[in-house]
Amino acid sequence: MNSPRRFRPLDGILLLDKPAGMSSNAALQAARRLFRAEKGGHTGSLDPLATGLLPLCFGEATKLAGLLLGSDKAYEAGIVLGATTDTDDADGQVLRQRPMPALDRAVLEAALAPFTGVLQQRAPVYSALKQGGEPLYARARRGEAIEAPVREVVVQAIELLDFGPDRLRLRVTCGSGTYIRSLARDLGEVLGCGAHIASLRRLWVDPFRQPRMRTLEELAALAHTGGEAALDACLLPLAAGLADFPRVELAPAEAVRFGQGQRLRGPWPPADPAGVFGLDGAPLGLARVDADGRLSPQRLFRAVA
Repeated sequence: MNSPRRFRPLDGILLLDKPAGMSSNAALQAARRLFRAEKGGHTGSLDPLATGLLPLCFGEATKLAGLLLGSDKAYEAGIVLGATTDTDDADGQVLRQRPMPALDRAVLEAALAPFTGVLQQRAPVYSALKQGGEPLYARARRGEAIEAPVREVVVQAIELLDFGPDRLRLRVTCGSGTYIRSLARDLGEVLGCGAHIASLRRLWVDPFRQPRMRTLEELAALAHTGGEAALDACLLPLAAGLADFPRVELAPAEAVRFGQGQRLRGPWPPADPAGVFGLDGAPLGLARVDADGRLSPQRLFRAVA
């Protein structure tokens, strides 16, 4: 009889290359079991169809997960033209097929131009957004009529990488909350033929612009050949997740007071949040700095090895 798996305290950030066909939570749990991490979370779901960067936070790094949800991201998307689906991607049922218009690069780039900047975007019906405390996808699966919410999103750039008679490939840089499935759906309506996502890969998430991603297969092989020491070497330190936030450094006496939840005053510019560090570079927590230089603790990190 196998003994139950024992989990361990573990702190750090794993840049996982999520496989296609797996939910983000399933990918998190698979990685968590490999690392035997007591506590874990991810920084924003990828659709099961999608692959690419899914930052996973273990231990104290889970305190950063909510902040990283709001980071900018980049995707490479393969789009099929001529058909719409109920999920706005290839995993769904085809709702309508329409003939293709004559397309060239100029037509496509003109159609794409309105999709950059600040947009009002309707989320897919099959999404994790909640109404009445329940995800939309759960209601959609029951066949309920759903009016998905419209939200303001920001798309910084769209690059047309290549295209064919009924397909195109885009690179999209966008802010938090942007649905690439919605972008493909809406582009299809502008072109008059309908469209849906056939493939989607997340390339980076701030602050991890040039990520060294690890697949689950690679991690399993490392666990087999090198054990937990080899796995742990794949983790980024907690400080890596704070790279894009303003930095406040505290002297030892100030660090003690901060760790006790006390407010401090100093020559720090306003920030919400700021990453707080000791002079030795150890991350101490997150704080808000008011206009008058008053630093108020928000989240404290326990000492991380």
